[in-house]
Amino acid sequence: MLIPVIMSGGAGTRLWPVSRRAHPKPFMRLADNETLMEKTLARALAVTGANTVLTVTSRDYYFLTRDEYLKKCGEDINYDFILEPFGRNTAPAIALAALRVQSQFGGQTKMLVMPADHLIADLDAFKAAVDTAIELADEGNLVTFGIDPTHAETGYGYLRQGAELGFKNSFQVAEFVEKPKQEKAEEYLSSGDYRWNSGMFMFRVNDILQALASNSPDVYNSAMDVWAALDPEGEPLELPAEEFTHCPSISIDYAVMEQADNCVMVSGDFGWSDIGSWKAIGELYESDEAGNRIRGKGILIDSRNCFIQSDEGRMVAAIGVNNLVIIDTGDAVLVSDTEHSQEVKQVVSQLNLQDHESAIFHKTVHRPWGSFTILEDATDCKVKRLTVKPGQVLSLQRHQQRSEHWTVVEGVAKVRVGDDEFLLKANQSTYIPANTMHRLENPGAEDVHLIEVQTGGYFGEDDIERFEDVYGRT
Repeated sequence: MLIPVIMSGGAGTRLWPVSRRAHPKPFMRLADNETLMEKTLARALAVTGANTVLTVTSRDYYFLTRDEYLKKCGEDINYDFILEPFGRNTAPAIALAALRVQSQFGGQTKMLVMPADHLIADLDAFKAAVDTAIELADEGNLVTFGIDPTHAETGYGYLRQGAELGFKNSFQVAEFVEKPKQEKAEEYLSSGDYRWNSGMFMFRVNDILQALASNSPDVYNSAMDVWAALDPEGEPLELPAEEFTHCPSISIDYAVMEQADNCVMVSGDFGWSDIGSWKAIGELYESDEAGNRIRGKGILIDSRNCFIQSDEGRMVAAIGVNNLVIIDTGDAVLVSDTEHSQEVKQVVSQLNLQDHESAIFHKTVHRPWGSFTILEDATDCKVKRLTVKPGQVLSLQRHQQRSEHWTVVEGVAKVRVGDDEFLLKANQSTYIPANTMHRLENPGAEDVHLIEVQTGGYFGEDDIERFEDVYGRT
């Protein structure tokens, strides 16, 4: 049996301002309107033939991920989740995924571990590589996937191939190499002995657990402590924070793969990219004769090799510029030289130091019950448009520092204000004073759209005191 395991934990800071902490890279929509998460799910099911997929992700992304899955593949798939209270890198995540698969399907089950935010263009070639990896894993090997390099890339780690094995495009891994400088990357490319490190793996459950116990007993033992403390019947499976905090934050490469003597590689060229920069995103689009690419509305005059993305429908115009990335999300604009697009994460670091919300949230923020879009954020008021999905309900809550005015523009909302409960139809309004218990619910079969005007002295999301919540956020 082969179970796909999707790892979704990175912040994708190099793709700010589209990728942000509350809505990171796996949920970015590409030109075909599919997210990387949707594409990874479809690919995982296609190459494994499985009916179960295990996803390791943050609790904050559970509802959004589940909705993406249901939209892509419906309810016929068994979607299993492990929810982390915070990130601890890939080694603890893979250890706990292995324990989960072992408990459900047995120790001889194989795992295909895939990041949620990569792109693979040639599914047939990838399927062939997976089939080879299955044979290698059945012999007790820990398999990683190496990508035939197409250029001297400095944004990827590398694998140096060792002795050739008895399977197609398979080798011992002689060395793991960190992201190189340009000169060294060119040496790797010309030698023909190096592959890009894809961060994808295949192994049997018992083999990876044994390798963890031998090579990184601190990771193995802490994962076992977490497993002993959780509720194995939980759906989703939530990791206890107190025990999980003792797990070392270390990658599976450092913890196991670089040390194990049974680490092997299947190499190939299947159109892989980790979509790790705006340069990589731009290359997904067709260019004009001057090498320019545009998503959304844009005009480029006397310019070459530029990429414009305008997600909010605003026109972006540039004149006499070369090799620029220009990204407009409505509340933020990024302008970068194409060759410096790997350095966008430094912008996010500065935003975090300033506690700026644009490092975390978009104008539209997704919630388990739907979403809200910030229409205005001033010192004396904040205006949102809320969309509440059918059958969903916000928490019973109150605010200490703000009052709220609700006006329904579409649908019928069920509203509680204090001890009163009533229906609010389109073009009807209500007022919620500060320090008043309230709740909003959609009892119907269509979305409810509502305008919320907040007044008071403070409008932060942390001014919410929850008393009841069907999503476990109290």
